[in-house]
Amino acid sequence: MGSSVKSSSPITTHVLNTGDGVPAERMALSLHRLDPHMAIWSLITIGNTNEDGRCPELITRDALTPGMYKIRFETGQYWESLGQSSFYPYVEIVFTISAADQSFHVPLLVSRSSYSTYRGS
Repeated sequence: MGSSVKSSSPITTHVLNTGDGVPAERMALSLHRLDPHMAIWSLITIGNTNEDGRCPELITRDALTPGMYKIRFETGQYWESLGQSSFYPYVEIVFTISAADQSFHVPLLVSRSSYSTYRGS
């Protein structure tokens, strides 16, 4: 049963295993922000996707500031947990937030040999 609770996080994601046509459940991921002065990534949070392929609480509205962010998805571990191999050990999606009062949905469509993303709504 999927989650119908709307996330309060201004950054959300939804991971779909397109090879099997199911949500990518229990995929580890992490959210990072680029420090513009040091040019290094700072870890904000870590989590796992739920039974619907979502990780609803990535960041609070108060913690969101304009800047460059990335979500790192541990795709290799996910496929390994299913007893399969994958060409991509991880996927990093880097994006820029210019207005912190908006919401940002960053979906990932993944198979063992490909992935795609887009800015969702």
